[in-house]
This record gives sequence, structure tokens and C-alpha cells, in this order.
Amino acid sequence: MKVMQEFSDKTAISLSMICLIHCLVFPSFLVILSGYFTLSYENELVHYLLLLIAIPVSTYALITGAKNHSNFTYLVMGLVGIISLIFAVTMGVELWDESGEIVFTTIGASLVAFSHYKNYKLCREVDCDSCH
Repeated sequence: MKVMQEFSDKTAISLSMICLIHCLVFPSFLVILSGYFTLSYENELVHYLLLLIAIPVSTYALITGAKNHSNFTYLVMGLVGIISLIFAVTMGVELWDESGEIVFTTIGASLVAFSHYKNYKLCREVDCDSCH
């Protein structure tokens, strides 16, 4: 159980960081290279694919951590982050332009990554049977 818990937390943290990098760095990269090639950045498929992978992995890791340690703080924090990511992809641009999408993605990915990090640290600190 510990191996799966740690793997899912680490995977979720990595996915959150990929999401942040994609959101914050990739548009700048496109602006810099726009003179060299034409690229359609309007394709939302990347965002939906990231969510399709991130939601089940994050949810599994957070629920498992909450069950193992009876600490629901990080579960709630992570779920708020996931909801923020979903909101960013589905409504962020329509409500607040691209800056709204970036803000909600940054908040959501940070909450998800932090909650998984704390979940991982809690599993490392507490010597219980459910982590081994």
C-alpha cells in the first residue's frame, strides 16, 4: 500500500508541476518563437488530457491518504485545487480571459501539489501499518 500511495502522490505532484509549467511558460515560449513558425495554441485538448490523467490519480492518492491517517485536511485542500483546475479549463477563459485561466490554474495546481506533498510527508513521518 505504501508504494502505491507514494507513487500516486509523486505522480500527482509531477502532474501539477507539468500543468503549472504548461500554463506559465508555454505561452511565453510561443510568443518568442512566433516569428519562426505558426502554431495553433487554441487547442484545448492538452488541458482536457492533463485533467483526464490528473483527476483520478490525485483523487486516489488523497482519498487513500485521508483513509490511512484520518486526516481530511489535505483531501479537502486537494479537492479544492482539483475543482479550481476544472474551473480554469472549463470557465476560466470565458469569465476572465486567459489571465483568469492562468490564475485558477496556478492556484489549483499549487493546492493539489501542496496537498500531495503534505500527504506524502505525513505518510513518511507516521510509522503506521497502512503506510507499509
